[in-house]
This record gives sequence, C-alpha cells and structure tokens, in this order.
Amino acid sequence: QSLSLLFHRTNFLSSSLQLRFTYCTSFSPFFLLWELVFISSVVMTGTGGQAQNGSVDVLDLLQGWGSGVGTYDDFNTIDWVREKSKDRDRHREISRKRRQSITALLLSVSDAFSGWLLMLLIGLMSGALAGGIDIAAHWLTDLKEGVCLNGFWFNHEHCCWNSKETTFQERHRCPQWKSWAELTVGVTEGASAYVVNYLMYVIWALLFSFLAVFLVRAFAPYACGSGIPEIKTILSGFIIRGYLGKWTLVIKTITLVLAVASGLSLGKEGPLVHVACCCGNIFCHLFTKYRKNEAKRREVLSAASAVGVSVAFGAPIGGVLFSLEEVSYYFPLKTLWRSFFAALVAAFTLRSINPFGNSRLVLFYVEFHTPWHLLELFPFVLLGIFGGLWGALFIRANIAWCRRRKATRLGRYPVLEVAVVSLATAVLAFPNDYTRMSGSELISELFNDCSLLDSSKLCDYGPLAKGGEPAGNLSEGTVGQAERPAGPGVYTAVWQLAMALLFKMAITVVTFGMKVPSGLFIPSMAVGAVAGRLLGIGMEQLAYYHHDWDMFHGWCSPGAHCITPGLYAMLGAAACLGGVTRMTVSLVVIMFELTGGLEYIVPLMAAVMTSKWVADALGREGIYEAHIRLNGYPFLEPKEEFVHKTLATDVMRPRRSDPPLSVVTQDGMTVEELEGLISDTSYSGFPVVVSPESHRLVGFVLRRDLVISIDNARRCQEGIVGVSRVIFTEHTPVEAQGAPPPLNLRAILDLSPLAITDHTPMEITVDIFRKLGLRQCLVTQNGRLLGIITKKDILKHMAQMANRDPDSILFN
Repeated sequence: QSLSLLFHRTNFLSSSLQLRFTYCTSFSPFFLLWELVFISSVVMTGTGGQAQNGSVDVLDLLQGWGSGVGTYDDFNTIDWVREKSKDRDRHREISRKRRQSITALLLSVSDAFSGWLLMLLIGLMSGALAGGIDIAAHWLTDLKEGVCLNGFWFNHEHCCWNSKETTFQERHRCPQWKSWAELTVGVTEGASAYVVNYLMYVIWALLFSFLAVFLVRAFAPYACGSGIPEIKTILSGFIIRGYLGKWTLVIKTITLVLAVASGLSLGKEGPLVHVACCCGNIFCHLFTKYRKNEAKRREVLSAASAVGVSVAFGAPIGGVLFSLEEVSYYFPLKTLWRSFFAALVAAFTLRSINPFGNSRLVLFYVEFHTPWHLLELFPFVLLGIFGGLWGALFIRANIAWCRRRKATRLGRYPVLEVAVVSLATAVLAFPNDYTRMSGSELISELFNDCSLLDSSKLCDYGPLAKGGEPAGNLSEGTVGQAERPAGPGVYTAVWQLAMALLFKMAITVVTFGMKVPSGLFIPSMAVGAVAGRLLGIGMEQLAYYHHDWDMFHGWCSPGAHCITPGLYAMLGAAACLGGVTRMTVSLVVIMFELTGGLEYIVPLMAAVMTSKWVADALGREGIYEAHIRLNGYPFLEPKEEFVHKTLATDVMRPRRSDPPLSVVTQDGMTVEELEGLISDTSYSGFPVVVSPESHRLVGFVLRRDLVISIDNARRCQEGIVGVSRVIFTEHTPVEAQGAPPPLNLRAILDLSPLAITDHTPMEITVDIFRKLGLRQCLVTQNGRLLGIITKKDILKHMAQMANRDPDSILFN
C-alpha cells in the first residue's frame, strides 16, 4: 500500500512536470526555477499528512538495500535534491518520534545541538593547529640564521626576551643567540662570517623544501598547493576521496611548516583553509547526520573554510564573508550563524595560544593614527590600478607556467623542480634584507608607522629644524610628528625594496603550483605592500620638499605629519590581493580587522574596487577559477553568465553521430543483460523507460546503486541468477512455472528525475543546474526520452562557445 501511494503520487507529478516545463519555457526563467524547486520538493518529500499515514520516504528506500546504496563513487557529483530530501525525511522522522518518549526527545535535542558541537570542535582544532603552525614556522625560519644556547627550541625573539645584556639599539642581539658563523668560525662580522651564514641559510632552505616535497609525494599527494580551488569544487558537489582525509591533514600541517620555513615565496593562509576543512570533514564522521549526507557535510565545510581564514588573518568576520563570497556554493542562513560561531571559537583559541607573543592574532597587526585626506584618493586609485595590472599579469603568467609544467617533462620531476626553485630563491634572497625575511615579517615591516622606537632603515629620517630645514642629528620628539627628509637608511631601503619587488613578482609566478603546500595571500600582499610603501615614501618626500604646491595646500602645511607610508603599503597589499583573487567585500573587512581603523575603509574600498575593475577588464577569472579550469574540474561558476542562444537539443547526448542512448527498460531486461550494460559502459546512471520502442520515461537509476543492489540480491535473495528478470514496476508479475524469481529494484529508482523539453534555452538549463545542483537532466519531447545533459556536457559546451578546448573539461 505504501509503495502504491508513492507510485501514484510520483507518477502524477512526473507527468505534470513535463507539462509544466513545456508551459514554462515560453515564459520567465525565474518562474521555471520556482516550479522546479516546488515540484522536486513535493515529489521527494510528499505532504505531511501522507508521511504520517505511512508513505515510504526516500531515506527508508535507500537504507533498505544495504550500505552503499545512495552513496557516490570517487570523482562524481552528488545529487543535491536527493541529499536534501534525505535530510528532510530524517528530520521529519525525528520530529514525529520526539512526542513518544523522553528518550526520543533527548535524541531530538541532541540532533539539534550536534551542529553547534561540531562547530565548536572544528574551531578548537583549527585554532590549535594554526597556533602550532605559526610557532613551528617561526622557529624553523630563525633556525636558518642561528640557534639559541638556552634551548634550541626557542626562536630568536623568545631567546632574547630574558636577556639582561640586550640594548634598545641592538634589541635583536643577545649573548644567548648565536649565528652559525659564531658557532663555526667564531666571528660575527667579515667575509668569512658572511659566507658561512650564507651557506647555512641555503642548506637549511634546501633541506626544508626537500622534506616538504618528499613527504607530500610519498604520503599525501593531495597535500600540495593551496587547496582552495579543490575546496571550491568539492563545495559545489564534486567528490574527491581522500582530499580532506586524515593523512592529508597530518602531512599538510607538517609540510606547510617546512615550506614556509624554507623561504619560498608562498604563504600559509590558503593551506590553512584546507587544514580547517580537513578538520571539519574528519569531525563530520562523529555525527551520523553529517557522515551519511553529502549536502549537510558541505554546509560544515563552508563553515570550516571561514574558520581557516579566521585563524590565518585573525579576522573572524572577514573569514565568514570570505566563505560566502569566494568559496561556498550553497550557503543558507543557518550556515552563516554556525560559521560565525566556529570562526569566533577558532580566533579565541588562537588568541589563547598567543603564537607571536604580542597578544595579537597575526604578526602584522598595525594601527594608524593619522587621518587621510581626500586628495590622497588619487594615489590610492593608482595603487588599485597597479594591483589590477599585477593580478591579471600574474594569473596569465602562472597559468602559462603551470600548463607548461603539465605538458612537458618538467612535471615528471616535482622534487627536482622544488629543489631548483628553492635553491634559486635562497641564493637570490639572502643578500637583500627584505627578501631574506619571511613574508609576514616583510609585510609587518612595511605596514609599520615609524616612531621613536623604530630602528628600521625605513625609519631613518633626518630631523626637522626650524623653518622646515633638516638638521644634522635626530632630535627626540620630531620623528612621527612631522614630515621629514629621508636619511641614508631610507634611500638604501628604497633601492632594496625596488629589487625585492622585481624578485617577488618573478619568483611567485613559478612557486605557486609546485608540489608543496603553497598559499598566495602573503606573496600577493607582499608585492602590493612593497609597491605601496615605495609610493608612500615618494608622496611623503614630495610633501616635504614641495609643500607649497596646490595639491598640498590647506592640509599638509610645513612641519605637519600628513602622509603615512604604512597606509599606502596596506592599500597596495589589499589591491594586489584583490587583483589576484577578485575578492572585494571580504577583503576590505579582512584588512579592516588587521588594522583596527574604521576611518580607512573608504581608501580600502577605492583601492580594491579599482583593482577588480582593472583586472576584470583584462580577464574575468581570478586565480582560483583559472586553476579550476586548468585542472578540468567540473565546476559551474555562479558568477559567469551564459549569453549564447542555444537550445537543449544542441547540447544533449546522443548526438547525430553518436550511438543510441543506453537505457534500461522497466521490465524487459535480465540480470545478465543489466550487468553487461554496466560493464560495457562507464556512465554514472541510466534512464529507465517503458520499452525500447516507446522510450516513455519512467525514472532514472544510478550505476553505483545498481551494482550494489545486484550484488546484495545475489548474496541475500534466494534464486537470483543471471536469467532473472529485473523489474522496476510497482507490482511484481507472476513468473512462469520453473522460472527464477524476478529482482525488483523499484526501491532504488528515482521516479521524479528532472526533465526539460528539447527546445528549452540553454541559459535556463544552466541556471537550473546552478540553482539546484543537478548531476544530470533528461531531455524529452511529448514525454518521450530524447537524450541526457550532464554537468560535463554543459561545461564542454560553455568552453566551446568561448573558443576553448572542450576536451579539457575532464578531471585531470
């Protein structure tokens, strides 16, 4: 009786679905989408009254055929409609039982609380791992220059904290910290000391990078790269087994420390998103409703990506907006709240660990106190233009290099490639102070607003005498309070920064994409911060020597401090990162949380928006979308518009030159014939029709469900042999005397597959796939099956329309 109710309800809606599509395609696509959501929800869940009267829900049907039914193979796309329907059925069952007993009520409360508990665990684990990565990377980075005699596990700063011999002018020198030259040749200066320190720096860099690439290649190949392109693809519904597994988490954590410490031009911020998502995926297995539902798991992974940015930048709100703007495919309001909670817990955990010893969540936290002026918007926009040009140039150069890596012998030797790039980076970086230091330290140095406490070359200014003329010696109280002439240290820093800018721009192109964990946030910000600081110093000196110009009149009088070079560095960093990733709102909020200044939101918005406009004018794709397309991941970009006037019949398979569509009949095939069809094809599923002659559509069945169900039936159901008939009908027919019993697989049949007519415009079809997260869509004409359209078919068609190779849309 239950199957009968389900059959009549779904049969009626399946027939009405065709009529609705035929009717809707002549009208608004939004009306069509509304009809799709309504019909699919009604078909898959039914009404509340029917559920209570004993109708069979999808969850019961899938669980009735053993473990494995309803799951997905590797490198396949999930069925969002079915997964959401399973969750609704599960929630409806819990709500029905909660009134029956206290135990059921407690289970209902536990089920509702499990999501928040999961967010708590992800936040705690991610914050702890991020703190450990920061501490270990800082220690190994300093190990390249020397060692602490009080304990080799202390980094340079911690080693000198308790030293009583340290002076303010030489705060980084203390008897407890010894450079490698002091330990080996006993001298601190001179040619021999320089050569020894140079050699040890290169040796440590090679050792760290070799260990990183060796561990990745030997134990977890998925631990390489940034991870954000793959996470975007996974969140869109794609299955990549092992990418968020335990081994990937362990190896990614270890090798991320080694890669950052090696001095390569990469950051840890992108990989931290991957680490947080690994934590989320692992903890999902502790809770049944997330372990058995791929759609629910992706909600958790969206929150985990927010946690990754939260611990990377110390920006919880920016992390939530990053997940919403950049990586998430499906982001309901409930996920927004849980992302906020998880990011809060992660930031609190990282703050409790205090990895940098400055009570801040990041190394380059700064505060500016000088207000900006309206006329400064012009140089701010110039920084935005530079960021957009750099972003577009970097994406093209990096994609060209990665494509060359894939197509030539270079890709066969990842260990050699990493060793060569690491050697070149170490050899070229050591002579320059600004390339020798880590990316985070460089950004911190460039963001810094000079004061009396700074001994950096960037703060080596001459004092200001009466009348605005420079005096000979530094006078206390003038630095940081007025524009002042640049001293010898500033001029030395300027040419070193110019060389560092060229070096960073070139080496980052070949570094990003190697077989080590490599983030792009810090290198991009470093390039922009160098350019911004150079422009800021130029504007500062222009205001000092030409304060009588009209552009400075009224707001930058002699003796006033009106230009902040650190602010220009911050805006340049935001502009370059925006040009590479095309982030806007989330990037502004992240930079605002880094600086803690509300008054700089307008300059940040101007620089980031200009950067995006310029970069989009030269290429629509950000770096992550470009790498998704390079790797051939089946990802439908929500931001990309489909503007071509084609129909479903132009895209569906089979084409005119293709063999006929492989279908399954509802009662005319044997087990042996069905197994032969499965072995002869590689399709993920098959349409079920009434007969080969009529091709009247009945439903759709997945390949994996067929294989598992037949195997289970051969083991558990008596009499099932190769000549047994396979039927998908409601009632099992009476077989002839002596014939083996039939195998009824109606329980695994999707009786409400989404279907469109052959004249449906492709722009509507693409919207259907995006909004509903479909794997495939059937094409019919007057109820007769004509063909099928999969997500890969759409991606190939879009690539062909854009004059790209359609065969590149394959998982590589």
